[in-house]
Amino acid sequence: MTERIVIAGAGHAAGQLVGSLKQQAYAGEIILIGDEAYLPYQRPPLSKKFLSGDLSAERLYVKPHDFYEDPQIRTCLETRIVRIDRSAKTIKTDDGNSIPYDKLILALGSRVRRLPIDGADLEGVHYLRSIADVEGIREEMRSRNNAVIIGAGYIGLEVAAVIRQLGLDVTVIEMADRVMSRVVSPEVSDFYQTEHSTRGVKLRLSTGTKALVGDVRVNAVETVDGELIPADFVVIGVGILPNTELASDAGITVEDGIVVDDRCQTNDPDIYAVGDCTSHPNSIYGRRLRLESVHNALEQAKTAVNNICGNETHYSQVPWFWSDQYDLKLQIAGLSTGYDEVVIRGDPADRSFACLYLKDGRLIATDAVNSPREFVQSKALIAARARIDSNTLANTDLQLKDMLL
Repeated sequence: MTERIVIAGAGHAAGQLVGSLKQQAYAGEIILIGDEAYLPYQRPPLSKKFLSGDLSAERLYVKPHDFYEDPQIRTCLETRIVRIDRSAKTIKTDDGNSIPYDKLILALGSRVRRLPIDGADLEGVHYLRSIADVEGIREEMRSRNNAVIIGAGYIGLEVAAVIRQLGLDVTVIEMADRVMSRVVSPEVSDFYQTEHSTRGVKLRLSTGTKALVGDVRVNAVETVDGELIPADFVVIGVGILPNTELASDAGITVEDGIVVDDRCQTNDPDIYAVGDCTSHPNSIYGRRLRLESVHNALEQAKTAVNNICGNETHYSQVPWFWSDQYDLKLQIAGLSTGYDEVVIRGDPADRSFACLYLKDGRLIATDAVNSPREFVQSKALIAARARIDSNTLANTDLQLKDMLL
């Protein structure tokens, strides 16, 4: 009897899972189940080049459509898994089907965090997580003038940059006192605030959103401090939540994500999990991490497939992320949580610099703005848990790679 792997989820990680299984010459059946109407595609470009129209939908896909025409692969799109029966080793879908598995891989991803405020269901209010979401926002961009973005994280600022470059009026509302406060230093926040303000984006920091105003369609946003901001449409980007309910309902351990080991295996030896929905042990930082990162999703997918196919692999890597805003590429290596010292390499006035974070003398993270070399070289230093004097780090006459002894 042919072995079968069922992949729950059809996002970026799922596309990598199928590709890796084929690469490993897996001989069994592969069933891919996802609730969207699309085959696996990349999400990062959605708020960047796809929103701006510089990237076509065809180029979003992880693999060309004919890749999935392989008789070994079966796709079930617009299908939701409602239950995992671990004892019977089956999953049940919302159309009533029961599908057996030998191995199940949970690539469930995440969903947008929704704002529980008055007016959130008005027409013209958007979130950004899917191709369909972007198509709705694009339609607004073609016919409206005033955009309000709620949230000044990666998504909010990337959307603000795209919309502003098209000539629309843009206001960004953020509860924190600086942009991207969860992920970058005050120095990097200040730099990006200046960039957005210089280009005409109006920033409303240290204020929350009280309500979205309108009858059928939104026409304004009311802040908690009483300001009424005109809005022809609104885009909300206030974070994401991991999709873990299917796993927890099945008795799979969940603690801020589906708990996996460094082989991407859950507490059920026949069930693996990868991507945004997981919490994994990281030896570099000495703690469990739940990462919202494409790199993490892809590398975990490769790790899970290796282990399923009998090639023992242990996952622990330096996390990394990126954001494109205007002509600025922000690349982040590592996690800066708990840093006690910051070193700046280069001059922000040159629009090319790096912010390096240390904790107890060790480099733990780097924010690199238009500095790809600093980004790449700092990853190696972080992985090595290198101790480097801050004065040495600040010396731009020395390359970071030369500091790794």
